[in-house]
Amino acid sequence: MFKSFGRGQRVSATTVEHPALKVKPRHIGIIMDGNGRWARKRGLPRVAGHHAGMTAMRETIRACDDFGIECVTLYAFSTENWKRPISEVEYLMRLPEQFFRNEIEELVSRGVRVRFLGDTSQLPPYTQETVRNSLLRTEGNTGMTVNFALNYGGRNELMCAIERYAREIADGKASVGDLTEADFDRYLDTAGLPALDLVIRTSGEIRLSNFLIWQAAYAELWFTDVLWPDFSRDDLFQAISDYGRRKRRFGAVE
Repeated sequence: MFKSFGRGQRVSATTVEHPALKVKPRHIGIIMDGNGRWARKRGLPRVAGHHAGMTAMRETIRACDDFGIECVTLYAFSTENWKRPISEVEYLMRLPEQFFRNEIEELVSRGVRVRFLGDTSQLPPYTQETVRNSLLRTEGNTGMTVNFALNYGGRNELMCAIERYAREIADGKASVGDLTEADFDRYLDTAGLPALDLVIRTSGEIRLSNFLIWQAAYAELWFTDVLWPDFSRDDLFQAISDYGRRKRRFGAVE
């Protein structure tokens, strides 16, 4: 079931005080994959899988907050997803409106701050309105940060970051040759956020699919065959507890 590199025996999730949560990631990225396959297995249209996936997303946000995770980034819609059937894309563009209409009050009560990664200017007007309202409602919150990667692609993010840097050079605000990796981070959509520690991907696929490719350079990767709508609090707990048993050397030796 699990394709977690270096995982130990499976354990169950209880509370944030559980010993397995003493070493945990500050920032988790999740590639929410398998909605279509989940629906197909049940003889349902693909959009039914996306609706079920929205429920899994809500429960995962709750669990991350309960487990004391500082930041979670959810891969909601990639720059490549525009290639999907028009009807499916239109449904996906309506999902943020539905999600935040139902969940914004709980997010606010938990102190969650919402951010969006990606080029939201290319989204339909009604989706952009949802983005603006969600940002406004949560901008003063100081709890967990939840990033929704919407019309996001890692390569596009890097290209945009390079353009921002080039503009600063042209404006005399930066100089060629002075750029460091830490400096470059501030041109990215994730500027100001904790470094990415753990990437989770569901559905059995073992690749990053253009997700946070700069940030994931030294992130731990954790894969599971579980389809996203079936992803549970216990699955998240397992990923975090597996992370806590890994040795992160960042190219050095112990």
